[in-house]
Amino acid sequence: MSPPLRTAIIGLSSGATTNWAAAAHLPSLLSPSGKTVFTINALCNSSTTAASNAIETYNLDSSTVKPYGDPASLAADPAIDLVLCNTRVDKHHETVLPSLLAGKDVYIEWPIASNKSEIDELLAAATQGGGRVAVGLQGRFAPPVVRVKEILASGRIGKLLNSEVRFFGGTRDREILPVGLKYFAERNIGGNPITIGVGHVIDYIQSVVGDIIPGTDHVHLQIQRPDIRVRDPQTNVIIDSIRSDVPDLLSLHGSLPESSHVRANASLIAYFHRGQPYPGDPSLSWTLTGETGTIRLTAPAGISLQADAYAEPVTIAVHQFDTDKVDQVSWAWSERQAQVPVPARSVLHSLISFGNKDESGYVSLEDAARRAEQIEGWLKGW
Repeated sequence: MSPPLRTAIIGLSSGATTNWAAAAHLPSLLSPSGKTVFTINALCNSSTTAASNAIETYNLDSSTVKPYGDPASLAADPAIDLVLCNTRVDKHHETVLPSLLAGKDVYIEWPIASNKSEIDELLAAATQGGGRVAVGLQGRFAPPVVRVKEILASGRIGKLLNSEVRFFGGTRDREILPVGLKYFAERNIGGNPITIGVGHVIDYIQSVVGDIIPGTDHVHLQIQRPDIRVRDPQTNVIIDSIRSDVPDLLSLHGSLPESSHVRANASLIAYFHRGQPYPGDPSLSWTLTGETGTIRLTAPAGISLQADAYAEPVTIAVHQFDTDKVDQVSWAWSERQAQVPVPARSVLHSLISFGNKDESGYVSLEDAARRAEQIEGWLKGW
């Protein structure tokens, strides 16, 4: 058995508005399964003081966890094998580039970076450094997604004719942002409801049905509510208003490649708008219609199957046309995933797969870069 990977976390903050590192990565690393693969040896934040504060906030051992205030110093530490990047997306490039060049293994949360130019530079640095790189598109490995993929591949509904998804979310409200997510209305930052919310959903769906054939994708994007109010979450008071240049509606139609379980010229249809669904409607409804039946996945409470969409049960049902019968299909978390809070469960799976060099359980940088290019192409064509 290999010794645990000596791991550094970039972006485990004691005071961030959103702290995916604390919600997902830290519980995974500290779980019984995580401890067999990883040890936490360093934190890197905006300053050494900030990293030290986070070590104290999360009750980490200051005698074994070293604080860093800049990515270059972290990259130069020979006692670090793996770097996990959990910063805001516009900081991904600058924070992981030194570690990639140093040949360390790196796990970058999605989106990879702010734009294609930065992603290309990270790809080149990874090739030069020779380390392994994974990207946090964990939704592909969420148990409900895996279960839908198994049903489709089994031939239970015949070959796929079309897949349709309607989903609503990306933020909690259709026209208000908390002050810490104000950048969601600034397209140049690279992190917003299209690249993050839509990005995760469209990735895990295509992981099941196949990637849209380039050139067949027809996309309509719209800004329905350009004026965004900004709210202080502490006081619940509106403190600012900004003009958004990020679409809040997406409609997509594309053709899928033929495969053993997908008919030639099958369609993928997607509709998204930011904010809440109509009262009583689910946040996510995903239907796969085949020659002999239909699969439907329903997530009432959210679209983030890779994270926290499970406040209400996520269900899968199969309708067989010949009997007109609808059967509920079960799915379950693994024993290992049950060790951590729900938002961390898909992350845990991908982190351990990455640590164990199991390429079937994580998304490579090259694969994720193709998804980023697809989504950026939709935005550029708008």
